[in-house]
Amino acid sequence: MWDCVQNATAKAPQPGGDVPAHERVSGADGGPEDPTASLAQWYGCPLPPARSLTSPSLGVSGWMRRSESTCSVNYSLGLRASKGQMRPATSLPHIAKGVGGSTLPTATRPCLLVALRPLNLEQEKQAFFQSDYKYEPQFEYAQPEPRSVLDKYREGSGLFLEQAVGIMECVLRKFGSYENFEEVTGGSVLPKSQVWAAVRKYLQKEGCVGEVVVRLSEELLSQAVMVVESCRPTLTINLSGARQHWLEGMLRHEIGTHYLRGVNNSVQPWATAEGRKQFGLKPANPTEEGLASLHSVLLRKQPYLWRAALLYYTVYHATSMSFSQLFSHIARFVQDPDVRWEYCLRAKRGQTDTSQPGCFSKDQVYLDGILRILRHRRTIDFKMLTSLGKVSYEDVERLRHLAVLSKTRIPHFMRDQERYLQHLDHIVTINELEDSTLEHLLP
Repeated sequence: MWDCVQNATAKAPQPGGDVPAHERVSGADGGPEDPTASLAQWYGCPLPPARSLTSPSLGVSGWMRRSESTCSVNYSLGLRASKGQMRPATSLPHIAKGVGGSTLPTATRPCLLVALRPLNLEQEKQAFFQSDYKYEPQFEYAQPEPRSVLDKYREGSGLFLEQAVGIMECVLRKFGSYENFEEVTGGSVLPKSQVWAAVRKYLQKEGCVGEVVVRLSEELLSQAVMVVESCRPTLTINLSGARQHWLEGMLRHEIGTHYLRGVNNSVQPWATAEGRKQFGLKPANPTEEGLASLHSVLLRKQPYLWRAALLYYTVYHATSMSFSQLFSHIARFVQDPDVRWEYCLRAKRGQTDTSQPGCFSKDQVYLDGILRILRHRRTIDFKMLTSLGKVSYEDVERLRHLAVLSKTRIPHFMRDQERYLQHLDHIVTINELEDSTLEHLLP
């Protein structure tokens, strides 16, 4: 995904602004020794107040905007999931609501994340549920995206459909349902004090203390979101999704992958849009999101790739189904109707009349990236891939001799390459993926 994240407030807070001093995980602020000073130079400040740090947005000092699927924010603080409760962070987050409700700024076009959120979302959801899931939602948008944008993502791929189904069937055979899998393998939801302790410990592992402001929220409708506020990387974590055995995976995803690759990218000659064009770089995705998704489960005892698989599967079937047909179809894998609504909404966004077949295919990037990396895991130089920044694994060999490596950083879990590859092998095994099949699909 290449969507931007809107700021949650009209005025960006100062570093650590609304976090008590004893709870901040950002080290000493200010002064000539503040690590953020050099980082700010790398970012090319001043930046927009909430530019995110991952997927390719080639025009802001080489920084790349966050993936939508893991960073949608509840900008209207009163918004909750149905039945008056916040949607669990491990389910699919709602499509973000723009600042100040549905009113969109007129000076500039809103980012894709906001533009594709229907204005009448809640009304159509209510009508759909009251119809016993038979009504086809009719969505309205403040500024419909140009046909060229929607056409780019109108075709869902079935290349990895067999693998997606196989991954989900593995989970269902072992745990009976995804909800049970989450409860058994994720562990208990941690209290604030333990979340702070875990985050501090992780930042120390990566040498990022003093660089990243961390906030905890009960208003976030996703697992986590990292944005730049006042030239400072800021990670907000959803307390409801901070599970004992999954929290560090989220930190590996956001900080160990997206943040560190962003820092490394900012010192390379291809840090700008012009630089990427000059060096003929391939898009950072699907490598970027595939790598981050692998790192989310890397050290789990049971690293199932459920979420990436279900996103891929839902998008594929949206191509040939109406909204209500899709909703009924994915009940095989998802019991909770609220969660099913969210997956279907993502797959059908951009459509006005959802009785028609059609999809928005961006969410297939996760499984696509995962499987491409696993297919080539024995030939990819993962340390160099990280050092080069926001690049595809396919560009590593031709860029390595051009790279600036003196200031680059490698996440702690990647430093032992032999052990890292063992974890990737474990992911292949437990998800019942076949190397021979991947080699056939991806020659």
